[in-house]
Amino acid sequence: MPVGTVAPTHHPTLAPSRAARELGLKRGEFELAAHLGRIRTVPDPDGAGRRVPRAEIDRLRATEGFPEALRQSVATVGTTAGAAIVDVPAGRFTRLARLGLMTPVKFYVNRYRAVVWLYLAEELREFAADGKSAALLTGRMPEGLRDQLAAGLDLRARNWRGRHLGFLLRQADDPWERAGAVAAFLDPTHLADLVPDPHERSHLHRFRPGPPAHGTPESPAAHLAEKIMTAEHPDEIGWLRNDLARAVDEARAHRPAPRPAAPPVRHPPRLISSTARNRPSTPRCDPPAARTAERPRGLLGRLRGRGPRPARA
Repeated sequence: MPVGTVAPTHHPTLAPSRAARELGLKRGEFELAAHLGRIRTVPDPDGAGRRVPRAEIDRLRATEGFPEALRQSVATVGTTAGAAIVDVPAGRFTRLARLGLMTPVKFYVNRYRAVVWLYLAEELREFAADGKSAALLTGRMPEGLRDQLAAGLDLRARNWRGRHLGFLLRQADDPWERAGAVAAFLDPTHLADLVPDPHERSHLHRFRPGPPAHGTPESPAAHLAEKIMTAEHPDEIGWLRNDLARAVDEARAHRPAPRPAAPPVRHPPRLISSTARNRPSTPRCDPPAARTAERPRGLLGRLRGRGPRPARA
């Protein structure tokens, strides 16, 4: 090695930004690949998110068709492009998605505050190629499905929640993290009902992820994303509550939630009764003072202390 050349540093794990560059992915593509389990990540030892093992980078780079095959596996499309893939009008595609036959993988809020759902192009191609889907792609929609659509059925948000929960659980490395992942899809009233202890609830909130970032905090887009994150169907809420109760029990058994240290015990000041306060104090006995008190003082005392003089002869 030439003099002055610095040897390359081989880190056992890489930051997401560095891993994305080495895999030829945009940041959004990398995040989606990690969400889908296409890229294995591990916790950062310093607690700063997730990292990618160097061995995982080497594994992916050695796969056939890298990097194009990896990019295609996380390619997403909206309604118009999705309809073109399955060869149906956009309106029919939306109806199929509302029926839950296609599961969104991402969403964003556009400038008109409308939710735009995104789907994996790879999954849509598989759906179109499946012979069981042919009757849904052509001809008249079955009557039962038409009735559900007329009643307002829309399973896109619910299906996205189920998919996102799977991602959060895959990345959870601790029982409290798994409980927090389930809690992320329930509103605070359900959490207070299932976890009444405020210390446990506060600890659970530490591991409760929020919705994917959309807009600035407290913005209309952020509020809409929070609404999409929260379960709304009674049966969905029911199984989430059951899962959370079980997850919290497992977390308690693994490690109780921390509690604040008890304050030091302070003894109250000693109280003196009114009787004791009013009782005259007994003077201490001081031997020199007692002898002084017994000895007569002054001239009269000396005269008294002499006693009668003896008579002269």
